[in-house]
Amino acid sequence: MKVLIIGAGKLGTKLATSMLSSDMHVAIMDSNPIVLEKLKDHMDVLTINANGARKEILEKLNISTYDLAIAVTSDDETNILISSMVKKLGCKRSIARIRNPEYSNQLEFIQKTYKIDHVVNPDLATANEILRYLMESYTFYFGKYAMGKVSLVNFNIKNLPAFMNKSVSELSYMDGLLIAAISREGEVIIPHGGTVLKENDIIYVMGQKNKIDGIAKSLHQPVGNKAMKKVMILGGGKVGYYLAERLSKKNIAVKIVESNLDRCKQLAERLNDNVLVIHGNGTEANLLEEEDLSEMNAFIGVTGFDEENLFMSLRAKQLNVGKVIAKISRQSYIHIIEQLGIDLAINPVNITASDILKYIRGGKVVSVSLLLDGQAEVSEIIASKSWNFLGKPIMDLNLPKGIIIGAIVHGGKVVIPKGNSVIQEGDRIVVFSLMSEVPKLEKFFHLKDGR
Repeated sequence: MKVLIIGAGKLGTKLATSMLSSDMHVAIMDSNPIVLEKLKDHMDVLTINANGARKEILEKLNISTYDLAIAVTSDDETNILISSMVKKLGCKRSIARIRNPEYSNQLEFIQKTYKIDHVVNPDLATANEILRYLMESYTFYFGKYAMGKVSLVNFNIKNLPAFMNKSVSELSYMDGLLIAAISREGEVIIPHGGTVLKENDIIYVMGQKNKIDGIAKSLHQPVGNKAMKKVMILGGGKVGYYLAERLSKKNIAVKIVESNLDRCKQLAERLNDNVLVIHGNGTEANLLEEEDLSEMNAFIGVTGFDEENLFMSLRAKQLNVGKVIAKISRQSYIHIIEQLGIDLAINPVNITASDILKYIRGGKVVSVSLLLDGQAEVSEIIASKSWNFLGKPIMDLNLPKGIIIGAIVHGGKVVIPKGNSVIQEGDRIVVFSLMSEVPKLEKFFHLKDGR
């Protein structure tokens, strides 16, 4: 598959990295030569220093030979223009990133009018992901698959003394559950029965939702949750706005702390009476405490500064706020967060890249989630009649190392597979894979642009 990415920012770079792992032919275009030089130092990708909105540039590039163009520049209107132009010039499909909240209610209209195949809004997607987490009973990280029947959660071993220094095969709690991966000192391990769990390991456990609840309770990890009534948001940018808007519609009292006075006035005009907008410096702990931070059911740090989000999230944890979330952009911080006790670190780039990868892989792929700083992914796939291994025991499939079938949903029932389990047409399977093994994953399950 031949792909052109226009815009070499964080999202463009993440997409290029993920697609190269998927064995695609990728070119990345940007008008800033310095950014492109840095890219070439870190990855083997074709870089083009040019303005992607110029017709002659696209024609010279032979855009008609490309299967997909993805416009992720910093300007919404430019992305819309490029995505429309490439289609007119013969590119098979196009994707545009559109972030402006003023466009959020007309994305479908824009998509149809300009014949754009897919539109992504990272800030809206991030707000929706945070909202989903806030409305759930879990107070630790989780992901949902197979229409909510399968959950993936992580636990820090230092909080689970019953697991420490034991091998996976020795764990009596794990009946009907699967440890899909271990994060240890920034590295991802696909465990086997003899793998010994160490202090500070983060384990990723997959299983049926009620069994996940059971293991959490047996290990004294809270799954109950008081009604979400009061939420504080640090940062009134796009994510903060989308989140406050959606929370207020659920009759949840929201406080937004924003340092820019003009932005405060805009928020106050756009949001309803359930939202109190406070002008102030969120890094001043006294301000947040004066605004009753300790009385909040949740605290969400979504400023444009990772350090600010992290620092104030830690303060919220010290005050025993029920759920604490920090938006993080720097990939290097992900492993630090695992050790800090913050309930959820959310990365808009990973969320958006996951959405685009799902779209590229086509109709049989229901969802894709990038995990562990993009070192691994979870895919939910509907079993196709074209698979020649249907009905065969999993132990006979010769799955590549680094790929685990974590769950099979057959007839509405969740099965954590064993060696003699089989996959049948129409089953939903949840697959954990190291990013380095994604080309093998796509080949094995016939996911190469499988629409």
